[in-house]
Amino acid sequence: MVDRRPAGRRRLIAAPGAEAVTDAGGLYGPSSEAWALNCEAMLLLGAGPRALLLQLAHPLVAAGVADHSDFRSDPWARLQATLRSYLTIVYGTGTAARAEIRRLNEFHRSITGPGYQARDPALALWVHATLVDSTIVAADRWLERLSLERRARYYAETLPIGRAFGISTALLPPDIDAFDSYLERMLGPGGPVRVGPVARELAHVVLHPPLGPIIPALAAMPAPLYAWTLWPAVGLLPATVREEYGLRWGLVERSVAAWLVAGWRAWRPLLPARFRQMPQALAADRRVQGRT
Repeated sequence: MVDRRPAGRRRLIAAPGAEAVTDAGGLYGPSSEAWALNCEAMLLLGAGPRALLLQLAHPLVAAGVADHSDFRSDPWARLQATLRSYLTIVYGTGTAARAEIRRLNEFHRSITGPGYQARDPALALWVHATLVDSTIVAADRWLERLSLERRARYYAETLPIGRAFGISTALLPPDIDAFDSYLERMLGPGGPVRVGPVARELAHVVLHPPLGPIIPALAAMPAPLYAWTLWPAVGLLPATVREEYGLRWGLVERSVAAWLVAGWRAWRPLLPARFRQMPQALAADRRVQGRT
């Protein structure tokens, strides 16, 4: 098994004259924080919905999703595509990761509407920021407390990815402190992130996804019978965003979420990696070790 503990100063995409990460190691490499923080399936089940809900909380992002996808009728298709792209960029070979970034950039060129363009660097920064922040928050809350050094290291690893998606160096927060300040401005009073009616409609789909598309036999199951499994992700949201969505977060929701997370923590040390880590992460481990 590859040691996922951070090795300190490995660069994500090498600067001129620096030693580049091999193609097999991808854009991050096996000793990066990105590999360490994204491998656990349970974490992604929290970070994924949290990031999506934060993205939709920006009215222009919500409008783009509503106008240019079949999210309402088939949310699983978008969720699976987003997860596949994200994990390809994190755990794919360097060639595969760069190809996926190019594909996404080209795809987003066609997503335009009244007042928004998906390739708008400011919107791209918000989407990028929700993914970065959600990974940090989920790992910090559910796995182990992350030191400022680890948070800073992980954030530094993501900067070249942000630039690859068209976010200029001038626009990208240069370090973790600036990134935290950016999030505060976006979410604070007067910031552009405000949950609107479109976001609330789409959030209901996120938190009550139909089971039919993935398990046809369960197509008739009422959403309240399984929606509680997403309460841990709701608990990761900033309180103000949760309130703007109108999501209940009372004693029942908090208790069920805590019980689910505690159960995962108790079972995690006992489960082999193949049962708790993402297949893409396991495949990347085998690849860098020269095994098929």
